Amino acid sequence: MRNRSALPVLVVLLVLAGCTGSTPAPAEQVDRSDPALAAAVAALPQRSVGSAPALRLAGGLVPPTNRWFSGLVFPAAAQPVFPLPLSVGVRDDGFAIGLPEVTPTATTIFGSHRPALDLGLGTARMLVVRYDDLTVTVAFLDESGAERGRVLLARGSPYVRYTATVEQRITLDPAPQAGAVERLGQRYGFVAGDGAEVEGDGARLPARGWVTLFAVPPGGDAALLAGHASVAVLGGQATHRIMGDRVVTTLDYRTDGGDTLVGAMPHQDSGPGCTAGTYPTIYGPLSLCAGTALTLADPLVAPSDGLDLSGLSDADRVAVAAAVQADAATTSFTASDTYAAGKELARAANLLRLAEQLGLDEPESRLRAALAAELRRWAEPDGCAHRDTHCFVYDPVLRGVVGLGVAFGSEQFNDHQFHYGYFLYAAAVAARQDPGLAAALAPVTDLLAADIGAGRRTAEFPRGRAFDEYAGHSWASGFSPFADGNNQESSSEAVAAYNGLALWAQVRGDAPLRERAVVLLSREAAAATRYYVAPPLRSAEFDGFAHRVVAINWGGKRDYATWFSPAPGAVLGIQLIPMSPVAGYLAGDADRIRTDVAEAAPAGFDVPFGDYLVMYLALADPAAARAAAAGLPASAVDAGNSRAYLLAWTFSRRLP
Repeated sequence: MRNRSALPVLVVLLVLAGCTGSTPAPAEQVDRSDPALAAAVAALPQRSVGSAPALRLAGGLVPPTNRWFSGLVFPAAAQPVFPLPLSVGVRDDGFAIGLPEVTPTATTIFGSHRPALDLGLGTARMLVVRYDDLTVTVAFLDESGAERGRVLLARGSPYVRYTATVEQRITLDPAPQAGAVERLGQRYGFVAGDGAEVEGDGARLPARGWVTLFAVPPGGDAALLAGHASVAVLGGQATHRIMGDRVVTTLDYRTDGGDTLVGAMPHQDSGPGCTAGTYPTIYGPLSLCAGTALTLADPLVAPSDGLDLSGLSDADRVAVAAAVQADAATTSFTASDTYAAGKELARAANLLRLAEQLGLDEPESRLRAALAAELRRWAEPDGCAHRDTHCFVYDPVLRGVVGLGVAFGSEQFNDHQFHYGYFLYAAAVAARQDPGLAAALAPVTDLLAADIGAGRRTAEFPRGRAFDEYAGHSWASGFSPFADGNNQESSSEAVAAYNGLALWAQVRGDAPLRERAVVLLSREAAAATRYYVAPPLRSAEFDGFAHRVVAINWGGKRDYATWFSPAPGAVLGIQLIPMSPVAGYLAGDADRIRTDVAEAAPAGFDVPFGDYLVMYLALADPAAARAAAAGLPASAVDAGNSRAYLLAWTFSRRLP
């Protein structure tokens, strides 16, 4: 992050004292146990492998790991969050809002938190007391632990409302009667209601009195925003429908009566009602819409566990079959952490499917037996009572399943969708025609499915742990201890995870979970294209950013970088791995794909993720990919991939 000096700013402060309509603080939320889940969870060893520096969370709530607001709950000091269009910094004694400035550099598009309006409460402690698909509520407590008031943050809302629980005086910097204040090049508004009285450098609030802070869109109408500020957002919910070849999502904002204003991201509905202004953000323009709902439609991505080999020539089939024989003969399971082991399992599953499709009885039998045995080992409910790896425990504090051994902070709930997606995919392939194996794997594998994809909240698991219904993609950091908000790097592994979830749900005959997984799969794939692999970055606000892909998206910035390597092959490749059978969503402009692959592998494919780059190239230029695959050294084939799958993928691509 860069420190930028303050610029002169015009602030507009508007007051509507004495507005009618009472807005009580939201009731406490309690996540209730599901008996079936509770019984399955109880069969696992109960162990907290990792622990959060802090847990600023009311009792009765499942800890919200992997959320856009996780930085409020877990780090030693609360971190800024980015509900968009605003950024918000919450402290024990108050909070500050700002409108991030979009600042591109060659490798990063910054949209860092810029505190502009600061509400001082004089409280001693803050606590998350409620959250849902679209909102989070923070309570502020005094020294005795008594609640003084609450603030609600809503995804996409230009408003932040503070509601007093008891009579109190608050301060605002800049002072509400100051008129015009030069600060941060942006206009802001302040509205008070339900008996709140503005005085001096703040306001006096009776119990249930409130103040709302907001940012005015550049060139927008402050009075228009002030007119909607008396309507409180109380919560939000996402609902989904599969309609033909589309997944339609509705984001409903529950208010205390009347329309609010909500910012629609570039992929959301910005129809006739979205005329209240536009905010610049690191993801593109947010159009401000009047109403209580946003709708969006994404292309349906059907789950798949196999490639279409119907177009392979006889020679191609012979080449792939030979590669399957060779790869099956050297297949083993040596990894002990959940990420590397999951990749090994998925690799074997892909080989098994190829052997089935090609009628290779001997390698099919060998792969099936080896894969089933390894999955059974991982799926022993009490495995961690007897060994230190190849097993799972349940964390009773953070409320989720943790695999041993851990990797990449998985004990802090980092990357669970990446890790467990591989297990779910492998289990679904292995058990697709074997009900006995499915039943044996189910006690643990069902819990992996619930950990990353539960369709409803219970005391055992959150709803869709990592998935952000507003942004349309997942977040990878469990605790989010970053000033730039949460982040996700490997969009493709998130897509693969929800494909694995859908396939496992199908094996289990769980139709609601399968439908939920198809929604997550489709939305994650759309976001992967829109914000990672083929983002629209050529508009003026992104001038200076020197690349065509984004490898890590955050709440407050976007990076051409990875956590593990600066190599261009890694930057693009981490958006491709594992090139699962559903990876056809990556297809698109052939010239763009060729150009991006050339940047990632300028001197050949013996680079990080070179095998996946070849497979990606096959979506644009099958002949060039075929030639590259023929000369690819063994060192360039990832541990989660195989020569056979690489060839089968490449040979099966046909341009329209």
